[in-house]
Amino acid sequence: MALTIPGFDHLRLPGADGVELAAAVGGSGSPVVLLHGFPQTHLMWRHVAERLADEHTVICPDLRGYGASDKPAQTGPEVYAKRTMAADVVALAAALGHECFALVGHDRGALVAFRAGLDHPGTVSHLGILDVVPTLDMWNVLHGVSAAVGYHLYLMAQPPGLPETMIANSADAFFGSFLDAWANDPAAVPPEVRTEYLRASAAAVTSIVADYRASAGIDVRHDQADLDAGSQLAMPVTVVQQDWGAQLGYDAAGIWRAWAPDLDHRLTRAGHFMAEEAPDEITAAVRALLTR
Repeated sequence: MALTIPGFDHLRLPGADGVELAAAVGGSGSPVVLLHGFPQTHLMWRHVAERLADEHTVICPDLRGYGASDKPAQTGPEVYAKRTMAADVVALAAALGHECFALVGHDRGALVAFRAGLDHPGTVSHLGILDVVPTLDMWNVLHGVSAAVGYHLYLMAQPPGLPETMIANSADAFFGSFLDAWANDPAAVPPEVRTEYLRASAAAVTSIVADYRASAGIDVRHDQADLDAGSQLAMPVTVVQQDWGAQLGYDAAGIWRAWAPDLDHRLTRAGHFMAEEAPDEITAAVRALLTR
């Protein structure tokens, strides 16, 4: 049985296009939706969710293609487009009776949250982003040997077949390498949680690759169209990230400011898995966002 957040209800709720999402839901008050990253499930939010549930209804879904959520076949690029995954989140929240909600995403979930903020500005009241830049900008800042940090982006961008086979044949080593390399505090992901992440990821290789492949194609086109149209995020935005700009040679705050006029940009000393490594810091950032 999949691990979930203690004390939360575990539900199956409708997303877009007939897809069902698994979600942990707890607390009461104004709604906050938390979207997980790679290679994780909604369980990554366990510490932050429990803290926020004192004041909010907290909704933590597994993204389509991950965890216990449906994993539709990639019959076209739109199936795992962040636009479609954002529509999942809006539909899920509506099924719980929430037509407007705050949204916070980490890693892959942050890219979904970014797209939801652009596509559904009347629905997303506040937007929190953990440790990414938008998809279009992500590709633009990876240059030369520094791009090696994102080798998995290039691997999973390849046509169907080879990436799935390579990853499936060494799933625990592949997914585990990110849990090892990206954590400043490995103890923040205890053995039972690590085992759950590896189990869930190994069972979702095809859909995880499809999610990443979309970010090398249709997601870039959607971001470029918004950039060309001058679209910006209308809601208050908080971004918390490692100092990737200094490491890779770009202005992270400047990139985000171009998309988000009402921006609070913060750097953290925590590793990539900051919601697990520094839950008090991330909870405080979310609470500050919700007061803006």
